Amino acid sequence: MTLNKLIGIGLIALSTCGGFTLLELEDEKEQLVVHLTNPAKSGKLSLDIVNGDIHVIGYDGKDVIIQAIAEVDNHVNRKKSNTRSDGMKRITPTDGFEITAEEDNNNIKVETDEVMKTINFTIKVPKKFSLKLSTVNNGNILVENVSGSFELENANGGIKMKNVSGSALANTINGDLIADFDSILTGTPMAFTTLNGNVDVTLPPTVKANIKMQSEMGEIYSDFDIDINKSISKPKQITEKGVYKIVKDKWTYGKINGGGAEIMMKNMHGDVNIRKGK
Repeated sequence: MTLNKLIGIGLIALSTCGGFTLLELEDEKEQLVVHLTNPAKSGKLSLDIVNGDIHVIGYDGKDVIIQAIAEVDNHVNRKKSNTRSDGMKRITPTDGFEITAEEDNNNIKVETDEVMKTINFTIKVPKKFSLKLSTVNNGNILVENVSGSFELENANGGIKMKNVSGSALANTINGDLIADFDSILTGTPMAFTTLNGNVDVTLPPTVKANIKMQSEMGEIYSDFDIDINKSISKPKQITEKGVYKIVKDKWTYGKINGGGAEIMMKNMHGDVNIRKGK
């Protein structure tokens, strides 16, 4: 196991120690290079933050390169005078932060000590890499050119997956959810959900899937020839202890290319778009 640590803003260093390299970039912008235990195998990256963007890019390399940029709050103390009545001058402290990356057998966990600070991450990973990412405020999640298993969560921002392969469980509350798959992992269920936003998923033209769809206040569109199962959605009468109910399933079910693993798509305010890739 190696523990890789980046401390502060504007570090002046170029060193190699304990399985990582620390490179100077510029003030408020730092970088970690994490070496994998077994570069020939795929790995997994986990990152959970409260404020900021997460951008993960697959590349033709063997290391994981983590770049972090902290946003400086220029509004803090703006209205305060720099000089007190007794002549003492205010000194603004350095807006520092700390990032740690722990690597254990190709599993990397990235953390920051500044939970409430807005820190934007740009991370390069080998193209075959699984991801578990989440953010809450002031940011979006973008994943591109990566093949693996993805767990993505965002509360107040969008999620976008571009030129990816594998499987995904993606959820956001306020934001669009866009996914463009080159290929999917056969036999693996997937889910794409948001509350306020569009769900827009592009799948390979030969995909075999059972589709479960719902948009409570929007529409569902597709250029696939989906075989809709109308019998499931028919109203059903249920009797329970003398109480008669008519229940209609809000979900729409269908099959693409004969069916396969389930792909679920759901939102409340917005449309659901299921696109056929090229």
